Amino acid sequence: MRRRKWIVAVTGITAALALAAAGALAADDVIKIGACQPITGRFAFAGVSINAGLQDYINYANENGLVKGKKLVYIYEDTGYDTDKAVATFKKIMAKDNPVIMYGDSTGLGKAIAPELNSRYKVLYGSTSFSSELADPKIHPYSFVSGPTYSDQFGILLEYIAKNPKGKGKPKVAFFYSDTEFGKDPIPYARKRAKELGIDVVSEIVTKVGAVDVTTEALALKKTQPDFCIFQGYVLAPIPQVIRTVRDFGLKTTFMGTFWSMDKSIIDKLGADAEGYMGVSPYAYYYEDAAGIQSMRKYNEKANPKEKSRPNSYIQGWFTGMVYVEAINKVLAAKKPVTGDNLKDAIGMIRDWDTGGVTGKVTFVNNKAAVGRVYRANVVKGIFEPVSDWIYVK
Repeated sequence: MRRRKWIVAVTGITAALALAAAGALAADDVIKIGACQPITGRFAFAGVSINAGLQDYINYANENGLVKGKKLVYIYEDTGYDTDKAVATFKKIMAKDNPVIMYGDSTGLGKAIAPELNSRYKVLYGSTSFSSELADPKIHPYSFVSGPTYSDQFGILLEYIAKNPKGKGKPKVAFFYSDTEFGKDPIPYARKRAKELGIDVVSEIVTKVGAVDVTTEALALKKTQPDFCIFQGYVLAPIPQVIRTVRDFGLKTTFMGTFWSMDKSIIDKLGADAEGYMGVSPYAYYYEDAAGIQSMRKYNEKANPKEKSRPNSYIQGWFTGMVYVEAINKVLAAKKPVTGDNLKDAIGMIRDWDTGGVTGKVTFVNNKAAVGRVYRANVVKGIFEPVSDWIYVK
């Protein structure tokens, strides 16, 4: 409880200082960005870093004059990763500060605020989510996804499998997912795409998120003998348990994950058993040599010298800030006011955008940037290394 009060206090102080600094500028020269962040609660392992990445990029943009003649002000509050609290926080920030851009902590928040976002608030909305629904401009015209949706990520992995089969016959794939919206989201698309690519889906295994005993599931994999198995809807558990149990059964299956199960922590948890683990990431990792990542590291060396490494969730937050700035600049270049409606339209105008290698060249279609790259774990180095170029989903 003390820790939460301290975080909330710091949040209030940070926002107050930012607004005080902006007070010296004319109102038209200030662009407010609000955020409902999961700094505490069960998603805090990523939320803290996402918040830091977004905040750092906004500071970086201000320091480097990336939005000429304008001051970006970041206002955020902790939601505890609770949808009801997040909705209340969203409305509070909108009522008090009236930002033109908002960031949300979850798919749940995006869906909950959609009716009022579309009819009342009309601000550009990004979030932690890679939900396929939030990328549907017909339902969520003010929302965008900071990368490929979960369906797109499956598509990238399936395309890689189709081009890199293990044997002469059709590749055999298993889908292993949680019984949650997060887990189920891409599965209908994945079935369809696998069929189009000539891949046999030999089994679908569904578990609780926190499943501990996975013997039954491992036996099901042993029975179907998949060449590849793709996890979805988990962050860590039960992935290590499944891989270890299957290895004990002698299977040579290659295991893969989507974004949230591609953090370095999975290599640390699995140890030697992580060798060969693969997956898709929409972004380069903090230790890669891309120019955009080098700029990120250089900023951190100055602003956060104690931070020697940053997880992929930090890069998601940083990249979302990049998208905000790109959209703002497109609106300003068109000599239009920076409003939610104009920012929404600007997202669709982003074409072949060079991010300096933070991700591939970005074109937003249907409010998403459908590009990612396949990585493989290198246990000796303790990192993920790219095994494909950037793959674009049509």
